[in-house]
Amino acid sequence: MSDENSTNPSLESAKAHAKDAAEAAKSHLKEAVDSSKEHLKQAAGDLRSVAEAKARELRETAESKTREFRETAETKAREFRGRAEQTYGDTAERVRTFQQDGEAYIRENPMKAVVTAAAAGFVLGMLFRR
Repeated sequence: MSDENSTNPSLESAKAHAKDAAEAAKSHLKEAVDSSKEHLKQAAGDLRSVAEAKARELRETAESKTREFRETAETKAREFRGRAEQTYGDTAERVRTFQQDGEAYIRENPMKAVVTAAAAGFVLGMLFRR
């Protein structure tokens, strides 16, 4: 019986040691998991910060390009408006000149003007009749 008593205390001691080792391993594993969680949270926060900074940068670039395009479009619109106003003025002047020249010709050659107008009316009447 002394053998059983002597193995029992060493078996009990081994069990206690194994239990302590398991508890220590469990504790280390929990610390490692907690540490990993913190690292992951930090990495996610860093990634979020970088993504937000990139989003701000892209937004600012887009706004800058939009302003640039708007300014270019406004410049072109002013340029086209100026050209259109100049063309309109030139055309209006030509029409006034043509009208004045026509009136002067009719005053100088009334018979020719009447005969020409009658001939033009006759030709147009024939064309529209068909």
